[in-house]
Amino acid sequence: MGKGRVEAFSDGVIAIIITIMVLDLKTPDGASFEALAGTWPLLLLYAFSFLYVGIYWSNHHHTLHAAHRVTGGVLWANLHLLFWLSLVPFTTRWMGESGYATWPVAVYGLSLLMPSIAYYILTRALIAANPDSLLARAVGWDVKGIVSTTLYIVGIGLTFWQPLAGIACYVLVALIWLVPDSRIEGRV
Repeated sequence: MGKGRVEAFSDGVIAIIITIMVLDLKTPDGASFEALAGTWPLLLLYAFSFLYVGIYWSNHHHTLHAAHRVTGGVLWANLHLLFWLSLVPFTTRWMGESGYATWPVAVYGLSLLMPSIAYYILTRALIAANPDSLLARAVGWDVKGIVSTTLYIVGIGLTFWQPLAGIACYVLVALIWLVPDSRIEGRV
């Protein structure tokens, strides 16, 4: 099977995820700048979650671009990734509406951790399907992935001490991934 359908389907699902997040934003209670300014924490959270989904979309694009074929295992691994990403709007809204309470921040962290694990599984499935591909040559020791997964776990744990400490870990992971994975992008 070619990868075009996987890319198109994934792009559509990711577009829907982003659309759901923006539709979850509520308009201010009033027509003043002060009313708008009162929504900044939720707008910031939306922008942060949008950035996360965008990071996955960008890296997903580069990863699939470096592969040539997909298998049934790749399809299921891709659906696994999309499932976890589809929960980001729900956890984003819950965290924002809770005022960044402990459990919603921890579950938000989990909704960031699980796509990172799913992305690792997808990458390994693509390498298995394309053993002589550019992807197989580009992916080596995944330091960024290991550091990211570790930071998510630490962040989830820190949330039970101080939710903002957990959020700081999640922000740090986003900063690490703002620059696309150079192992793949540089060779594509």
